[in-house]
Amino acid sequence: MMTMSNYHNPVMLQECIEALNINPDGIYVDVTFGGGGHSKAIVEQLNNGKLYAFDRDQEALQNAESFNKNKFQLINANFKYIKNQLRFFGVRKVDGILADLGVSSHQFDEGKRGFSIRFDGPLDMRMDTSSNITAADIINTYSAENLQKIFGRYGEVKNAKTLALEIERKRLNNKITTIEQFKEAIQEVIPAFNENKYLAKIFQALRIEVNGELNAIEELMLQSAEILNTNGRLVVMSYHSLEDKIVKNYIKNGVLYGEAEKDFYGNVSKPFEAVNRKPIIATIEELEQNNRARSAKLRIAEKI
Repeated sequence: MMTMSNYHNPVMLQECIEALNINPDGIYVDVTFGGGGHSKAIVEQLNNGKLYAFDRDQEALQNAESFNKNKFQLINANFKYIKNQLRFFGVRKVDGILADLGVSSHQFDEGKRGFSIRFDGPLDMRMDTSSNITAADIINTYSAENLQKIFGRYGEVKNAKTLALEIERKRLNNKITTIEQFKEAIQEVIPAFNENKYLAKIFQALRIEVNGELNAIEELMLQSAEILNTNGRLVVMSYHSLEDKIVKNYIKNGVLYGEAEKDFYGNVSKPFEAVNRKPIIATIEELEQNNRARSAKLRIAEKI
């Protein structure tokens, strides 16, 4: 059985638990259960309270088997449906929401999942392996125009148009289905320097498209404002700028994108107040033990 410790080492564990400001009798949600590290620490703080955790990865579900079912409920669903899923369990208001965004260490380390440039394997990248679309489907069926948009927006790839046209040209001869085939197909347009960084941006863009990640974060922000009790905490850890911009802007301005909406008197209407003005980052000690923490940014907000 995959254990929590080798599935995923939770990033900034202590900081996340402190940020939630847990009431032992409160209701909490961990929208990214994964290896269960954060969830385990939350449950340990509860008396009569309860934690609802979300995960759509079938391989993560076994990590919930040891949890006290009186204090814990795992929901096998995308957290973009948080409001409706909680209502199914009779929950309309909660006291805290934790989101550790991105991909777990286990998913990156499993070559068959197709998340990492380090291994050969199928171009998959699905967090929910029962979903229909894979990275290979995108590479082989999307138009060059749509590929350019994905790589430009989600990966911030500078030569996105050249890359998209090269993929369109190479797939005419043979369908691209594996990571090595994909890397070989685009070899001519990869910059001579920082090859790994360039590939990481491409893989990030494909993963975001496959899993609808940014849309899920947008929905989480909007719905969290509805379901959190007054003074409830929203704790979000992001790993790249696209995620962090959405979270930061919604906390600061009350809107997902653009400037804050103001009333006649110039007052900003927003559901949250930032607890930390600048994002919290991992300590040097944690970075030495957990390389994944290097890009993590933790933002904390309180429901007004």
